[in-house]
Amino acid sequence: MVTTRRRPLLAGFAAAAAAPRIASAQGGEIKFGALYPFSGGLALLGDESFRGLEVAVEERNGAGGVLGRQIRLAKGDAVDQNQAIGEVRRLMSVERVAAVFGTYASPLSFAATQVTELQGVPYFEMGAISDPITERGFRYVFRTCPRSSDFGVATVGAVADALAPAYGVDPKSLKIAILHEDALYGQTVSGFQEQQIRQRGLTQVEKLAYSARSVDLSSVIQRLRGVNADIVLHTGYQNDIVLFFRGMQEANWKPRMVIGSGAGYSLTDTARAVGPAFEGVMNVDFTQFAVNEQYAPGVSAFVELYKRRYGSDPRSGHSLANYFGGRVYLDAVQRAGSTDKDRIRTAVLATDVAEGTTPTGWGVRFDEKGQNTRVRPFLLQWQGGRQVTVYPAQAAVTQLRPQMGAAG
Repeated sequence: MVTTRRRPLLAGFAAAAAAPRIASAQGGEIKFGALYPFSGGLALLGDESFRGLEVAVEERNGAGGVLGRQIRLAKGDAVDQNQAIGEVRRLMSVERVAAVFGTYASPLSFAATQVTELQGVPYFEMGAISDPITERGFRYVFRTCPRSSDFGVATVGAVADALAPAYGVDPKSLKIAILHEDALYGQTVSGFQEQQIRQRGLTQVEKLAYSARSVDLSSVIQRLRGVNADIVLHTGYQNDIVLFFRGMQEANWKPRMVIGSGAGYSLTDTARAVGPAFEGVMNVDFTQFAVNEQYAPGVSAFVELYKRRYGSDPRSGHSLANYFGGRVYLDAVQRAGSTDKDRIRTAVLATDVAEGTTPTGWGVRFDEKGQNTRVRPFLLQWQGGRQVTVYPAQAAVTQLRPQMGAAG
């Protein structure tokens, strides 16, 4: 077995350069697809995710590329599922990519991976979290990020293990409501949250779904108010998150805490759009930048790479997650010594990186389904206009605050 245990990804080129260069190393460039929502309502996080991959590719090209060839990314804009299918077909047939990287949004990934699997083209998922993506028996779909089930465990765990002790109450006394957008992302996260609430014997008082294209959530807010929800577990995108918080302000009501499940809850743009009401809001998500660097070595170095490349601070940890994933997969292709799909699969499944040794703090060990089993989301909180890690202890940089909204 090829092993990369305890080798930080930021210092990984020495071993990669020693890997065999055969069949595919024939000069010229090697082309990979980059399928993300670059336009439409999901474009901000789609572009932020792509930036992380772009940094990983540029870094790799500066060290000689992959298989002796420079890497070029062919972009595909996936606004919805139909466009994801059309674009991934174009990437395979016209651009003739060796593999596809993506995707951020679960419905887009779910649709596109069905197409690539039929063609035997490896698909490297780095941001879409819905469990079914890697539950279909596909051989050439791989995912480096956590799943919806991991988010379900972490969001409900935040109520029982972090918030209830901070409030000094029995977790079962807290009234929990689940709120989610009604597509694959929201459906899967909320389903696992409901399962976790039952398993822990906690109190669920409501579960509400809405379309992410909604322009008014006032009826949802009134129902939450009617059941006197203490905690709202919300799975949504940026636009509907802003709509939810503005609706709560208009109704002059809020729960004791809102806990998001990634996506728009991780964006500084969302925090700015909502304003002071976003202070104290919690989020379960990919690694963000205010994290204990002893647990996530190299995170500050990534931020510097990002700032030099784009002239600003990262907008979300989605870029970091995609940088991490890009490094993992590019290393695997290098070790495969070829772009042959079965050689790539063997190399990906042989990857062995310990937790606490990468800029995300995540490790790498894939199961036979192609899911990385050494990843988990962290509990974060918006404090002083930035998102900080508050749980688990080894990743935390500050204490949890049990209040939501601006002080005073």
